[in-house]
Amino acid sequence: VQLMESGGGAVQSGGSLRLSCVASRYTFTRGCMGWFRQAPGKEREGGAGLGSDGTISLANSVKGRFTISVDNANNTLFLQGDSLKPEDTAMYYCAAAPAYYKDGAFCLRLRPNEYNYWGQGTQVTVSS
Repeated sequence: VQLMESGGGAVQSGGSLRLSCVASRYTFTRGCMGWFRQAPGKEREGGAGLGSDGTISLANSVKGRFTISVDNANNTLFLQGDSLKPEDTAMYYCAAAPAYYKDGAFCLRLRPNEYNYWGQGTQVTVSS
């Protein structure tokens, strides 16, 4: 299984970014997908979870500003971030955990060490 993120960059506060995560040798119906972020000096935190049933769950810190979507034909997971704030500055990672019949809320609750596969990350920097 390989995951590759892209789409990060530098934006001003209030701007938008769309991150992509392409999965190889892994289909989203196989288990959980998660979007995480890690700011310097802070722990990695979960922002969104996609269940094997296609349901989505978002953390309170990003709810209303971020959303995730899926292109199953191309095995790509997207994270759309709008109204970005400086505190959204972080390295963003996608991760996968084989777990059949789980919903987005379950996947959002998984801790980082419960995800089996990780991408290399993509940096998002939001300036004020």
